[in-house]
Amino acid sequence: MSDFYQTGAVATFHRLGKNNRERLEEELTWYCRGRPIALVLPSLYSEIEGPALQGIREQLKGALYIGEVVVALGPASEEEFKKAKDFFSVLPQKTRVIWNTGPRIETLYRAIEAEDLVTGEQGKGRAAWMAFGYVISQQEFHAVALHDCDIITYKRDMLARLCYPVTNPNLDYDFCKGFYSRVTDRLHGRVTRLLVTPLIRTLQILLGYQPLLVFFDSFRYPLAGEFSMDVHLARMNKIPGDWGLEMGVLAEVYRNTSLRRVCQVDIADNYEHKHQELSPDDATKGLHKMCVDICKSIFRNLASEGIIFSDGFFNTLVATYSITAQEMLKRYEDDAAINSLVFDRNEESLGVETFISGIRRASEMIMEDPLGLPLISSWDRVMSAIPDILLRLREAVERDNE
Repeated sequence: MSDFYQTGAVATFHRLGKNNRERLEEELTWYCRGRPIALVLPSLYSEIEGPALQGIREQLKGALYIGEVVVALGPASEEEFKKAKDFFSVLPQKTRVIWNTGPRIETLYRAIEAEDLVTGEQGKGRAAWMAFGYVISQQEFHAVALHDCDIITYKRDMLARLCYPVTNPNLDYDFCKGFYSRVTDRLHGRVTRLLVTPLIRTLQILLGYQPLLVFFDSFRYPLAGEFSMDVHLARMNKIPGDWGLEMGVLAEVYRNTSLRRVCQVDIADNYEHKHQELSPDDATKGLHKMCVDICKSIFRNLASEGIIFSDGFFNTLVATYSITAQEMLKRYEDDAAINSLVFDRNEESLGVETFISGIRRASEMIMEDPLGLPLISSWDRVMSAIPDILLRLREAVERDNE
């Protein structure tokens, strides 16, 4: 039986029946005449040399409803920047590469910081934020979509399904989050399965009904890096600059738009990308660091909703999470068994133990500094402080891409 079940606080759109990519692309081509779409690709230079991004580039050649492709390039030398421009120059859409570590963009970062505004640390969040600013500066786009550049199983219908709910005026959603299955010969997505879901449900046990927790728990894959949104939402949102990016974006969406205008869509039968190391002995690397950043983001957003934390609360949280995560682990083990998948109980248990360590570390940091690193400033705030910043940004990008 097809999965059409609706759960939680946001609308869920499933993959039902045959592949309808051609129909969606035909409609998107029509709708984008009045509602143009920009696509942001946060990319490391190393990904340009890998097979995943080469496959994505080939698929994007057929996505002609995309008005502009904006590549948010990570740390790169001038030679690497030039190679990146050459790499993406084959796309038929207008394409711009933002050289985030180039002198022109660095000058803009310094100008923004001179106004005591936060631009975050170097990373995906900061690069995506600058790309959103460039899209806003065009003053022509209705929607902006974003997806990662390490998707090995990328197909063009992923993008069409991601853009459709925000672009079709009959649906008219402000924000659309992608979700998908992460399965090969075994279950993947450990951080979602073994950290985020049991942690959110543990918090619900301890705190009772909290609308923000219900919102988080409504998403089938809250850590998915793929989403589309109305460009006005991109202008209002503040975002984290660390691994808390995805949860931070969801929290900002929760605050800045109505739940009726938020949805999630199944964009792929399966999804495969590069995997991070667990790093159980080092909280500054891999999934261990990701765990710490995600937990800090969740705790701080709950604090902004009026929740008061204490050492006793966090001790209870760790104890309850441990039981909840082990119960979830057993469900995943049984799910793997009925589907004849590989399931390494020891490795999964090590994941839970590592995440317990990460939760403890995050709780200590919250108690030491409840505010922590501030979020990257919204473009609304930046534009208020520096009225000509978008013009300067557009000129910088255009000159870099000459």
